Amino acid sequence: MNYKRLGNTDLKVSTICLGTMTWGEQNTQNEGFEQMDYALDQGVNFWDTAELYAVPPREETYGHTEIIIGNWFKKTNKRDKVILATKVAGPMRAYLRGGGNNYGIEKMTQAVNDSLKRLQTDYIDLYQLHWPERNTNFFGKLGYEHDDSSEWNQFEDVLGSLQKFVDAGKIREVGLSNETPWGVSKYLELSKEKGLPRMMSIQNPYNLLNRTYEVGLAEVSVRDKIGLLAYSPLASGYLSGKYRNNQMPKNSRIERDGSFWTRYEKPNTNKAVDAYFEIAKKHNLDLTQMSLKFCEIQSFMTSVIIGATTMEQLKTNVESVNIDLTDEAIKEINEVQTIYSNPCP
Repeated sequence: MNYKRLGNTDLKVSTICLGTMTWGEQNTQNEGFEQMDYALDQGVNFWDTAELYAVPPREETYGHTEIIIGNWFKKTNKRDKVILATKVAGPMRAYLRGGGNNYGIEKMTQAVNDSLKRLQTDYIDLYQLHWPERNTNFFGKLGYEHDDSSEWNQFEDVLGSLQKFVDAGKIREVGLSNETPWGVSKYLELSKEKGLPRMMSIQNPYNLLNRTYEVGLAEVSVRDKIGLLAYSPLASGYLSGKYRNNQMPKNSRIERDGSFWTRYEKPNTNKAVDAYFEIAKKHNLDLTQMSLKFCEIQSFMTSVIIGATTMEQLKTNVESVNIDLTDEAIKEINEVQTIYSNPCP
């Protein structure tokens, strides 16, 4: 396994991060336990979850993933072996603390305490803001239209609340998710000016079908030591090749919840995937592993968040750290990007 520092901290996290959002929906608790056992044995010491999980989010399964992880901690007594990341949800439906914004001190205090209880731990290593409260673009939205009419908790106030949780020993570090270059820069600026907690990571999408992170955030990551935690590195499974040639595997996320997973249903998705498949075939690589390795080797990357519903998938994903991408393969990947430029932003 490979490791990198989380931001400018002393925490060394595996460059493969165990994603957990299917546990409690597509995966049972026992299957989650098996994945955690295997991942830790392979040196994957960094796990990511969220209060909102399982996904797709439903009131009936809210918090179930954290509960499964907490039960594993209780069973194994291995909490100290894991660098654990979770998230507080942004503006949400009524079933989550009455709906609306969640980054005020009262709601966030409840969120932190509830996550700690479900996770059966005294502390969270990395606490992330799941998505912005303000009106801005995320989750693949394009066409920015400025609108400051809604109310949202100001960044300085949010950082002040996070400081209280750090001081209380409930969280160690903080990070962002689905954030923009402006948002990241403002958080970093205020942290420095006010002596408040510094954001150490950005969890945004990055994969061969969506390299938009490279436009503005990559430079911020490198210069300010706030690396990317890449989610959806396989583009909801499209970059595993399992949906090629109009295939629809039974119990895959697209087959189960196609109306939710629409981000990668774009006109050039299949053309781009086919092109990447041919590159993998030419270089005797597994498409899944090639796609993950390309993410891992980026200079702005801290860790690649993998999600698997079967042990076979998990083993393939973890093994990606051990493959090599030649300069020729990288060149050919970049050539496809010029033809099908970010088909799924």
